[in-house]
Amino acid sequence: MTDNSISYRSSWLKHFIWLFALLVLLIISSIMIGSVYIPLDQIWLAIWSASGADPTWQSIIWDIRMPRALTAVLAGVSLSVAGLHMQTLFRNPLAGPSVLGITSGASLGVAFLVLGGGFATGIYALQQLGVTAHWLVFIFAFLGATVVLFIILFVSFRVTDNVVLLIVGIMVGNITLSLVSIWQYFSAPEAIRDFLIWTFGSFDSVSWSMINIFFWVAMSGFILSMILSKILNTMLLGDQYAISMGVHVRRARVSIILVTALLAGVTTAFCGPIGFVGIAVPHLARAIIRDTDHKLMIPFSALIGAIIAVFCDIIAQLPGSQYTLPINAITALIGSPVVIMVILGSKNLKGAF
Repeated sequence: MTDNSISYRSSWLKHFIWLFALLVLLIISSIMIGSVYIPLDQIWLAIWSASGADPTWQSIIWDIRMPRALTAVLAGVSLSVAGLHMQTLFRNPLAGPSVLGITSGASLGVAFLVLGGGFATGIYALQQLGVTAHWLVFIFAFLGATVVLFIILFVSFRVTDNVVLLIVGIMVGNITLSLVSIWQYFSAPEAIRDFLIWTFGSFDSVSWSMINIFFWVAMSGFILSMILSKILNTMLLGDQYAISMGVHVRRARVSIILVTALLAGVTTAFCGPIGFVGIAVPHLARAIIRDTDHKLMIPFSALIGAIIAVFCDIIAQLPGSQYTLPINAITALIGSPVVIMVILGSKNLKGAF
């Protein structure tokens, strides 16, 4: 191993440690501040269930703030890795998790539940099966995302051009959004309000049982992404190069789409459509590590995505007040200027694709 390679590994490892420390600090801050400030010593006592912990603060930490912080971390990881996959697959710096219409499909599923006939089904499930409203939203959102996924997979088997697949995905997304708009036009104002609130995105409505599923799905997607890292590296250089390296391009494309749909679908189902993160974070990761190797890009994108999501959630909570801003508004408001600066400061952004 040369001195240059040792120095390079030491550099990105140092960056990773600093970013991880920042994430831990932000998670602690997210638990501390909000409508009610909780001292750090009480957080420590509550986490370890030690004597002297205030029962009210303990309830706030375990029932509200800890699930919200962990949800933000998982959402940031999932959307960032999914966005990196799409930018690599289509070699397009503007591609994101929603580019294949998966997010729009989830919105269509929720619209069916809230705005359409699915509402009666939802009420019946609540009464007969004891299913909570949050679980119903997750189920219908995931079903909607799955329907669109099968459409995209069917198209991917029939076309060989990634650009065609990209256009089809965008068109499918537009069709689902059009159906949702028509549904909204004929719906009651109360139902439209409920659906609109869901589209704002939120990390507040995920329970511990949901986090358990969210965690394993997100980690499975992350592990599969790391397994696909070598294939992603070859596909970044074009289909012809990938074929010359022995990669079965169509099979690889289907694998990437499935992992992306898994990560983006579960995040949208649990948290609603969260914008900006999937598009912006891969650019931030490239700017920090100055490399396109997916063995580095995937973990760095996941870590930076978690940081961005938790930070935006802290701002959205408006510490010291009883109000909560839409998370989508905060991710765009805070992140867009950062991405613009990164893009303008990059001398070879196009070369990364």
